[in-house]
Amino acid sequence: MSVRKFVLKETRIIAIGECIGVAAMWGIYALLGHFDRTVLLGGIVGAVVSVLNFFFMAVSADMAAERAMNQDVKGGKKLVQSFMMTRMLAIFIILIAFAKSGLCDPLSMVIPFVMVRPTITVAEFFRKAGD
Repeated sequence: MSVRKFVLKETRIIAIGECIGVAAMWGIYALLGHFDRTVLLGGIVGAVVSVLNFFFMAVSADMAAERAMNQDVKGGKKLVQSFMMTRMLAIFIILIAFAKSGLCDPLSMVIPFVMVRPTITVAEFFRKAGD
């Protein structure tokens, strides 16, 4: 499987996990009686930004690996570092803007970022030996 297809496959898995996790989060908010429009939008924004963060991280790692294969290890390392700083800055700006606007609940925007690691763990558990 080519690296690009692998990145898209892994991003799809993360997106599915985010959908399940955000639905569970909404259910918990509803059970606690705190579910409203801001929680709904916060979950959507958080999940989309989280999936995009994973996708761009995977793409930058792929690009760095290509550079390393071409004997440019320092260039690959700098590429990953610059992408990381850019991603973190973009995430910070997006989350602060939505939180300050009052459109989204801040906690419901942050929780989807925590759901990425459990999604990866579950996906690895069910992965076949040759994948």
